[in-house]
Amino acid sequence: MARWFAAHGYPVHPLAPGTKTPPANCSNCGPATAHHEPQTCPCLPAGRWCHGFHAATTDHTLIEAWWRQQPEFGVGVSCGPAGVLVIDIDAHSPVLPDRQRLLPGIRIDDRVDLEGLASGFDTLALLAACRSQPNPADDTATLRVRTPSGGLHVWYRVPCAGPRYRSSSGSSPRVALAWQIDVRATGGYIVAPGTRTLAGTYQALPGSSTPAALPLWLSAELIRTGHTGTPTTPAPTTATATTPAAPAPEPARRTRPQGSDAHRILKPLLDEVRACATTPSGTAFTEKLNRAAFTAGGLSAAGHITQAECAGLLAEAADAARPEHSRRNQLVIDSALRAGGNRPIHPKGRS
Repeated sequence: MARWFAAHGYPVHPLAPGTKTPPANCSNCGPATAHHEPQTCPCLPAGRWCHGFHAATTDHTLIEAWWRQQPEFGVGVSCGPAGVLVIDIDAHSPVLPDRQRLLPGIRIDDRVDLEGLASGFDTLALLAACRSQPNPADDTATLRVRTPSGGLHVWYRVPCAGPRYRSSSGSSPRVALAWQIDVRATGGYIVAPGTRTLAGTYQALPGSSTPAALPLWLSAELIRTGHTGTPTTPAPTTATATTPAAPAPEPARRTRPQGSDAHRILKPLLDEVRACATTPSGTAFTEKLNRAAFTAGGLSAAGHITQAECAGLLAEAADAARPEHSRRNQLVIDSALRAGGNRPIHPKGRS
């Protein structure tokens, strides 16, 4: 299993037998010793596992040596270098929080009946319904893994040139996608399907055996909820002699940095959308949002900006002007982005 993931460009590291946590290593790295940074740890250059996902590698010789030493190791995949983002749906049933904490940044009207809502499966379905999108938990086009606790891991592929997503916990009061929905991305790892723990086995569900591209609407939600900020945990280190960097599962278009011609062109269009906030009607809001999204789609199709960044910028501007119509806003954005994608725009000469 570890060899399969490494062969497909996913850096792996061991998990202690019967658990979903990385194993301890030498005495210098034990809990009784002072903390030291992965970059200074002697274990990694010596070819030993240590510091969890920081040891992740695609080196087949190293992987063979690790699993020969302990065949019962489970397999962890370092999300950032692997280019994957996993929606981790919890199925626990703790006390339900206030309804306004279920979907951060989205107000849930008191008339919405929440009877029976008890887990991340419910909040993810609620988020998808709010955006008029299919539920990722039912997405057979991507890899889905049932966890021993009854939860679900939904794997998606992210472009190496796109936003650098951060991990989060669904119980966090600061950065969360939804209640009981964790996000595994840069600075984190995910348990690979087939790994056995004392609680049971992580089992891939029927459907795709590989991650599909992260849906545009989910990318926009992750940007909206602050998942593109600086990670709260250190990002995985670059490859050493024993932990080479993994090739990205799929190449992505290079995009120009912040402040490029694409941002210069989009800024006045987005400003027009935001300015509609001062007047409840009669401002041609939909027309302005459509024009901004169509232009963004063309710029993205030409490789000057990522679709994920476009979706985030457009959703932020639209919701600032018409927060009560976020579902309709998203429909306009998605439609215009797709239409604009058929007409690539090259900024040279535009003003």
